[in-house]
Amino acid sequence: MNEQLLGFGFMRLPALPDGNVDLKQTCAMADRFLENGFRWFDTARPYHNGNSERLLHDAVIARYKREDLLIADKMTLWLFKEGQTPEEYVQEQLAVTGAEYFDRYLLHAMDQKKVEDADRRGVWDHLCRMKEQGIARKIGLSFHDNAETLDRILTAHPEMDFVQLQINYIDWFSSSVQAEQCCKIAQKHKKPVIVMEPVKGGMLASLPPEAMEILGTPDRSAASWAIRYAASQPGVVTVLSGMSNMEQLEDNIRTLKDFTPLSAEETARLDQVRDWLNAIPVVQCTRCGYCANVCPQELPISNLIAVLNSYRQFGVSDGVKGSYRWYARNHTPAECLHCGACRRACPVALDKSQCLSALTQKKGDLTEEEYARLDDHPLVW
Repeated sequence: MNEQLLGFGFMRLPALPDGNVDLKQTCAMADRFLENGFRWFDTARPYHNGNSERLLHDAVIARYKREDLLIADKMTLWLFKEGQTPEEYVQEQLAVTGAEYFDRYLLHAMDQKKVEDADRRGVWDHLCRMKEQGIARKIGLSFHDNAETLDRILTAHPEMDFVQLQINYIDWFSSSVQAEQCCKIAQKHKKPVIVMEPVKGGMLASLPPEAMEILGTPDRSAASWAIRYAASQPGVVTVLSGMSNMEQLEDNIRTLKDFTPLSAEETARLDQVRDWLNAIPVVQCTRCGYCANVCPQELPISNLIAVLNSYRQFGVSDGVKGSYRWYARNHTPAECLHCGACRRACPVALDKSQCLSALTQKKGDLTEEEYARLDDHPLVW
């Protein structure tokens, strides 16, 4: 068994009715995870409203021998305090987690803009010093941009030991995520791959009945198919999963403890599921971000449209609800002024305000059937 193949992400932990994390259940899940021979735990400061690192300490690090654990944490550049240095940020993380050192340390959610911020702060050299001092055993980055940008980063920074990529079967050929191309870039630079979002925030864990019929295995969960797809890709060493209950944990353990890569026939079935999902009409938004740049209400318009598209493809799911909560945490679609600025900025002149109306339970461009589904199963808006 590969003890690193399954990673326990401290991003979507079990919750109590009041919304706080259920520490008792989290401890039980961590115990079960370790009992089965796995030991990789992943955290970052933004998770669970800034509490994830402390929760990792309480549920795991304070309860087990440090040498029995593999701890990954991240430097989140947008959370630096005014005037804070990279060293000060890392020392805070070490104090909160009680980790003593990090087995894996990553620059968090890197894209071209954050690369420029990292350059300005001298972060790359600091990561190398962390490795020299033993504070970080291996250094890398989690990545959210196109393959060309990843190629530039790894060319400029060959000292990175690994990359963390968003890999799942629905995003494999995506023009925005570019999962397949990013995997190829990692292979080109001989960097091991850690997988994040293998179940696309939970969306691939609850497929429509028609998609499950294509898979033809009622005894196996939809999530297990997605996890195996990610683990079967070249260069993948770890698949991170945010597990919210014991059932999800047990399913992942069954899937990866005695891992069998997908067969050609199984891969073909997932290809059919992808084609079926992609055939569902969605808003043809490329998420270029031009609309958000001109929105007087500072709405994350493209991201909210992605939530609408996910609803149309996957229905009402925890993943869709979670995505909406995240993207609407500062500004909600109801704040749209219908001023038309987004449409004028859009390269293909999409009427974004119609899409935002759909997210406020106005009919917008929803069909009667879709609107009825929203009424029957209200989401969080």
